[in-house]
Amino acid sequence: MSNENNPFKSIEEKFLERQRAKQKTATGTGKVVTPKRPFNMKKYVKAAITVTVIFAIAVILLANTFIVKEDEYRVVRQFGEITRIIKEPGLNMKIPFIQSVTSLPKNQMTYNVSEAEINTKDKKRIIIDNYAIWKINDPGKMISNARNIINAESRMEEFIYSVIRNEMGQLDYVDVVNDENSSRGSLNDRVTAKVNEFLEEGNFGIEVVDVRMKRIDLPEENEHSIYTRMISERDSTAQTYLSEGDAEKKKIEANTDREVQEMLATAKKDAAIIHAEGEAEAAKIYNNAFSKDPEFYNLYRTLQSYSKTIGDDTMIIMPADSPYAKVLTGYLE
Repeated sequence: MSNENNPFKSIEEKFLERQRAKQKTATGTGKVVTPKRPFNMKKYVKAAITVTVIFAIAVILLANTFIVKEDEYRVVRQFGEITRIIKEPGLNMKIPFIQSVTSLPKNQMTYNVSEAEINTKDKKRIIIDNYAIWKINDPGKMISNARNIINAESRMEEFIYSVIRNEMGQLDYVDVVNDENSSRGSLNDRVTAKVNEFLEEGNFGIEVVDVRMKRIDLPEENEHSIYTRMISERDSTAQTYLSEGDAEKKKIEANTDREVQEMLATAKKDAAIIHAEGEAEAAKIYNNAFSKDPEFYNLYRTLQSYSKTIGDDTMIIMPADSPYAKVLTGYLE
């Protein structure tokens, strides 16, 4: 650098003049003064410039170094255009003053879908409140077609509302509110699958993990009438069950009575057969016994007839010479 262009030239000249003046003053007093070496300002200026440059470079490097976390994507843009998308965690660099970095979440997010009024198959109006769990699969597609997360959630909500309205329109109100009904068991899965189909067709780069219903309400103007109708339907169903139960009861009782009568008839028949066989066997035994002494048999039968026919108020008129009168009077000859 020439002396003409040296900005420190005037400072050096003033410094040298001050040193000469001090030397002259010291010589006038008779003291011997050793001349000092002139101060080298250039050396210190260069050192300061070097340190400043190094510090500036370090600051620029640190300012343009960024860390990618495990739960995020980093999008590097240059003049507004996407140059790269970093998906893996680690330390990365960008070009200073030219490139900018934005982040997008990689983890699952929850979005509360706005309440909507929907008509069921049987023309019932209901208000549903849903929530969706979703995530970003392709940040490039999401930025190209949805621009940002807000727009992506807005498009997702439109698809969810459209699919739920279509699905609810194919179900009766009772099927919707009855948790035990199997027709609602796969409703959430069907909604999730169809919403993902729409998102894939639009290349939005997002995926809905699950869609769930938080709450199902009736409009205030229909709530009372719906509840009254539900109560009457339940009463009608209860009466139907009671009628069917009474009919089944009577049927069971009739079958039981018939079976009892059949069992009694069979038992009486068997008893009559056994009794007849016993009577026949007894008659056979009596016949064999009484045939051995016919006169005793006649006497026995006569006494039996008397015991059957004669009572306390019975009056018998018989000849005095009859055998029975003789027996009664004790005349046995």
